Parts: sequence; structure tokens; C-alpha cells
Amino acid sequence: MRQNHEKQLPLSPLWPDHQLSEELGVISKILDETPQISSLVLQDLCDTVSPKRGASGMSGEQVLRCAVLKKITQCSYEHLAFHLVDSLSFRSFCRLPYDAAPARSTLQENISRIRSSTWQAINQQLVSWAQKKGLEKGRKVRIDATVVESDIHYPLDSRLLYDSVRVTTRVLEQIAEQEKIHFHNHCRRAKRRCTNIRNSRGLKRKKYYADLIRVTRKTRSYVEPVISHSKRNRDPITQAWVDELKHWAHLMDQVIEQSYRRVILGEAVPVDEKIVSIFEEHTDILRKGGRDTLFGHKIFLTCGKSSLMLDCLLTRGNPADQSLACRMLRRQQKLFDRYPRQASFDGGFATAHNLEWAKKQGVQDVVFAKKAGLTIENMARSSWVYQQLRRFRAGIEGCISTLKRVFGLRRCLWKGWDHFQRYVHASIVSYNLVVLARLLL
Repeated sequence: MRQNHEKQLPLSPLWPDHQLSEELGVISKILDETPQISSLVLQDLCDTVSPKRGASGMSGEQVLRCAVLKKITQCSYEHLAFHLVDSLSFRSFCRLPYDAAPARSTLQENISRIRSSTWQAINQQLVSWAQKKGLEKGRKVRIDATVVESDIHYPLDSRLLYDSVRVTTRVLEQIAEQEKIHFHNHCRRAKRRCTNIRNSRGLKRKKYYADLIRVTRKTRSYVEPVISHSKRNRDPITQAWVDELKHWAHLMDQVIEQSYRRVILGEAVPVDEKIVSIFEEHTDILRKGGRDTLFGHKIFLTCGKSSLMLDCLLTRGNPADQSLACRMLRRQQKLFDRYPRQASFDGGFATAHNLEWAKKQGVQDVVFAKKAGLTIENMARSSWVYQQLRRFRAGIEGCISTLKRVFGLRRCLWKGWDHFQRYVHASIVSYNLVVLARLLL
């Protein structure tokens, strides 16, 4: 039966004289003062299995602390399992028994079950705790946007075609082990054409593309007979492989169509019709300031005076910054039951409508990093306040840099859109815990 807390540990926690250990000790006290957080995690752990049957498993408190420790140290599950065995500080922080530690697969299974909504609720609990302690009042906020990349290689049509052939052939081979089907393996030819395309130019390259598309279509033609044949098979293992085959076939159709239109017909395929990865198909194409093209998702962050990340909003597509300014302020109103007194935005949020709307809600000073036709008199009470808020906004750049360098927010290493959201919010929570610990120290 799962528990919310471990009732008794064999030994008292041991915190060596080291900065990381001191921070973990303070974070442990913060989590102890907010016991409702581990209750939220426990709900996610018990939603798929009965909490009164089977082995007890890790408690909600242990799973949460292991997840936070993983984000703080940025280690893999394999290394985390080792450190939990080797380090007394880590084991004390995670409230684990001193004679045993969870395996890598156990850590991955439990940590990945914490939903993104739960991570957001945990962050709200931390912000409320900081407000009660007087560490953050939410009166002065700074808002900016950044991009979290998906874990994909640079999207090339030739590589997408080859990946489609390779993955579909692998599934067909798995089905062939269960029943007799007819197909040919074209992976070697597809890989050779992919290499030829990378090392050629002009008409020769177009010729190789045409052959690679032909090979991909030939592999695609094996799918429909297999699906029709499998309808008579009641084997659950075969049906599972057929369902996966349908998934890859749908993505293969998209890859073939966009490659044919772009390379053979010479069309400019719209961004919303493109697919940049068959493994992370949720990935968006994002243009950063007209300079770089990034592949991932845009997130909007609200940072307080204490450097706490008060709010994080993940978006799909590539929404303009100026379209999210009012929404980010409304989210602050829901969090603190009032709008902030001062708000400083990046230059991309600057519009006369956003300024007028924020002023109507009672925000006294609304400053944008770029004026964009607005006057200082309309944005702030004085030029001195305007300059102070501009400098204040610049501080969020350092916070975002810390999130990306230290907490892994530069690139999401978890698979799928659902886990992408969990990864981002877990990084935000871990960052906030470290910020609170350093404020208290």
C-alpha cells in the first residue's frame, strides 16, 4: 500500500558541510512545511492501480524528492540510482531507507507518472508559501518568452524518408514473427540514397530524391495488405504491432507528400502542413527574431522580484508575443487574486492595446523593452520608473539562462507532448525550490 510519508527513518538526516547539501536541507524543510504537495503526487501514483493492493512502492514524498533531485543534478536515471545508493545526503533528502534504494526503472516509472497539471499545482503551492513567508509578493513582475527545443536531429526530408522506411520495416519484421506476411526490406537502399542526397547537388540530387520517395512508397504499399490480413487475427500482440504500424503509416504519408511537393514540384510547403520529426511529431517550427529557426515549443514565463518563476505557459504553434500579454496578466490575477502593481515586458509584447488593457485592470506601470510607438508618459509614472523597470526586466534573461544551463530547459529529453509539458514544469518547480533555498540561506 502506497503511503504519503515514511513513518520512521532508521537514522536522522545527515547534511555535510557543502553548499549543495545545505540547499537540499533547506528544500527538505520547505517540502515538510507544505505536506499537501506530496499528497498531489500520491494521487498520480495511485490513479491507475489500487492503493490497497500489491507492493507498497515508493511514497509520494519519495517520488517528488527524487524527481527534484534529478532535475537539480541533471543526471540520468542510471546515475541517479547510483547516487541514491552511494550518497548519504541524497538518500537523506529523498527519505529513503539506508539499506535499499530504488532501481533505475523504478525511478523512471514513478517520476514519469507525475502529470503536468500536478507540477503546476505544486508550483502554485510554492508561490503561495513564498508569499506567506514574505519572500514574494507578486506586486512587480517581468514577462518574457523563450523556446524549449525537442530532442530531434535537424529535419531533412531525406532523413525523414529514411526514418520512415526504417521504422516501418522494423514493425513489419515484428509482425512477421507472429504470422506470415510478404514484404521486402529496403532499408539499405534508402540509407544509400539518403547518403547520396547529402553528398550531391542540383539535378543529381533531385534524381536521388525521386528514387528515395519511390522506395518509401514501395515500403508504404506493404502496410495495407498487412492491416487487412491482421483483421482476422485475434492475437493481442499482433494487434498491438498493427496499431503501431498504422501510426507510422500515417506519418509516412505526411513525409512523402511534403517531400514530393517541396523537392519534386518545387512548392513552398506552409509551416502548419510540415512535419519535422516522426518521433516527436508535436514539434513546432519557430522563427527567432528572423535569425534562427528552432524546433520545439514556445513557453511564456512570469518572474517575480525574488527571481521565482511565478507562472509558466506552454503553447502550440508560434503565437506572437503581443497576443499573450493580456493572458499572462490574467493568470497573475488568478494566482494572487489581484493584478500586479508593475509589469515589465519584452519588446515583442508592445502594443497600444496591451498597454491600454493593462492600465484598465489597475496595473500602474506597464513598461515594454521597446517603445514601438508608445511614449514613456503612457507607460510609467516617470522616466526614472521606466528605466528601473527596463533594467528589472533584463534580469529575467539571467533566470532563463539558469533554467536552460542548470535545469535542462534548453532541450526536452522526454518523449511526447504530454511528457514535454511534464519536463518543463518539473524544471520550473526544481528551479523555484533552489531559489527559495538560497533566499532562506
